[in-house]
Amino acid sequence: MSTRYVSRRDVLLQGSLAIAGLALLRMPGLAEAFSIQPGEDVLPWLDQPAPNPIPDVIGNQLQWEALDSWITPNDQFFTIAHYDKPVLDGATWRLQIGGLVQQPMVLTLDDIKARPRQEVTFTLECSGNNGLPFFWGGIGNATWAGTPLAPLLQQAGILKQGVEVVFFGSDMGVEDVRDIKMPQHMARSMALADALDPHNLLCYEINGEPLPQMHGFPLRLIAPGWYGIANTKWLQSIQVLPMRYQNRFMARDYVTIREQVVDGQSVWTETSVGRALLKSLPAKVTRTGGQYRTLEQPGVFPLPEWRSSSIVAPGSRQQSTRERTPSLPGSCGH
Repeated sequence: MSTRYVSRRDVLLQGSLAIAGLALLRMPGLAEAFSIQPGEDVLPWLDQPAPNPIPDVIGNQLQWEALDSWITPNDQFFTIAHYDKPVLDGATWRLQIGGLVQQPMVLTLDDIKARPRQEVTFTLECSGNNGLPFFWGGIGNATWAGTPLAPLLQQAGILKQGVEVVFFGSDMGVEDVRDIKMPQHMARSMALADALDPHNLLCYEINGEPLPQMHGFPLRLIAPGWYGIANTKWLQSIQVLPMRYQNRFMARDYVTIREQVVDGQSVWTETSVGRALLKSLPAKVTRTGGQYRTLEQPGVFPLPEWRSSSIVAPGSRQQSTRERTPSLPGSCGH
């Protein structure tokens, strides 16, 4: 049987139309996998990404045609490296909680694992996904496990001057600002109210296994509903500040630039990348004879689902196109 190449631009919107009227299967909750039926072929995408020139920075991108599970296997989950890639010893590692708190804390990994356990399943996407011709696979779904962050912050006792919570990773690099070379740890922050969200986790497991080294072992922040950059890996310190925190990853990179016309004049705004607006819809298209089937993976939180639907053959009167959703300016993060 010959291979037919199709474009995401043609299929994704077409599949969405089919879902509206011809949905065959909706499975609430997690679907562990879907299988290819006998005699069914997976159609390769026509618009393949360019070769990745920086595999040491962006790794394990999602392979769309190989997608066979709503949950992304750990060894196939995308990774991003901003600075170095620390290899930490869980036995000697410590987490510090300090700044504007009544009771500074130092916790071991065993201390954190002894606290109440919580799991969350959600879609994590890099804010720069689709922003480069070789970067289309910075998205994945996982079940993350750890202990809620909010009770620890409350136990430490936030002083009334505290308004911002900064999460420092162990990974380090050197930033050159105004001709000053500054060694810095990777860090992101959020407002106190956001940090106290009950869904935020101090995470030590992904899909039932300890965090792999490249995913932040022994501990990382998991902030459901935020882009990957906010989910600090190799977490070593949480600090409460009396003011907004600004560094490369809060004020220079990971900034969304928007133009708005007001009274005929362009007004430009720059805002830090924060909560996620998913830009990807992973989908696999299969063919049996003249019948086509899409398997789509909506990125939703907290309850995901697989959707299977029939679509009309390419070239029919119902065929339409879909433009790629523009990615956010700046780099990517996870």
